[in-house]
Amino acid sequence: MALKCGIVGLPNVGKSTLFNSLSSAKAQAANFPFCTIEPNVGVITVPDERLARLAELVNPRQIVPATVEIVDIAGLVKGASRGEGLGNKFLANIRETDAVIHVVRCFDGDVTHVDGSVDPVRDKEIIDMELQLKDLETVEARIAKVQKQAQSGGDKTAKRNYDIFMRLREALSCGKPARSVLFDNREDRRIADELFLLSSKPVLYVCNVDEASAVAGNAHSERLRRAAEGENAEVLVVAAKIEAEIAELDSYEEREMFLAEAGLAESGVSRLVKAAYKLLGLETFLTAGPKEVRAWTFVKGTKAPQVAGVIHSDFERTFIRAEVIRYEDYIELGSETACREAGKISIEGKDYAVKDGDVMHFRISG
Repeated sequence: MALKCGIVGLPNVGKSTLFNSLSSAKAQAANFPFCTIEPNVGVITVPDERLARLAELVNPRQIVPATVEIVDIAGLVKGASRGEGLGNKFLANIRETDAVIHVVRCFDGDVTHVDGSVDPVRDKEIIDMELQLKDLETVEARIAKVQKQAQSGGDKTAKRNYDIFMRLREALSCGKPARSVLFDNREDRRIADELFLLSSKPVLYVCNVDEASAVAGNAHSERLRRAAEGENAEVLVVAAKIEAEIAELDSYEEREMFLAEAGLAESGVSRLVKAAYKLLGLETFLTAGPKEVRAWTFVKGTKAPQVAGVIHSDFERTFIRAEVIRYEDYIELGSETACREAGKISIEGKDYAVKDGDVMHFRISG
């Protein structure tokens, strides 16, 4: 499964600069609003040092990391929910993503701000409100469709849907995102999810800070962190300018030296991808053989047949069993053969919940 994240934010917050450092694709970065008119799409690899270590042992023909698709979506302005600026295009593009990376300006300087001053909480609330207003419009329309049947008492399905929609409307009317509404069971959650509400998507707030604040953040980023408390969202501090400079370096050694000089343990790109995985409850299983060493993405807690289906849809249907080696055992013993001889390969059936880092081989019928 490929993860698709949309980068959003007001104009001139560093959104396209961050996109450029994330992706091999290039979006125009300029000191004026709407410099990204069409959504730019790039694919970045998920940092995973386990792949390189397995490849040293297996010596495969290729290494295939997991990937994340990044969409740089045109800058939003107040009134987008009513179609102002590039609002309709923005909202249509964000609806197609799995998660939202909301870049917020947390640096002072000469770059023109669309509202004339730096205020990360205000900027966050502008986009939050536009998404919520569009969602409220969607929910109100659905309420109007089922209200008569629900209130007549004869249609239990309509009554259930009506109650769910009303809970969502109450939250949105109070300025809360749809993701803040918690449901007691999966069926209610499924009904709510079928509305495809914009503010139901998981959000990663990226505080774009100046270079001096890249390690510890600053007063702006701290204000944003406090504003996002209780939202079930992640908050990350990144200096997009530093990330852009790292992206220009040719070698791994140069990038590591640059990070050390900046006082950073790892790049913001790496931290961002890991935070996105955590936000969506995603993990990675591995396959290793002479053809390739590869990372595959799955939802935490998924059972073995469904994980096999990540490789090919037919594998889920024809699943017999999975042979599983713990990554740590593979590295310690040095090969699949050594793991087999040491009894470190477990045979798992349909009820096995795959764990992050499992090295797997699937047996299928046919």
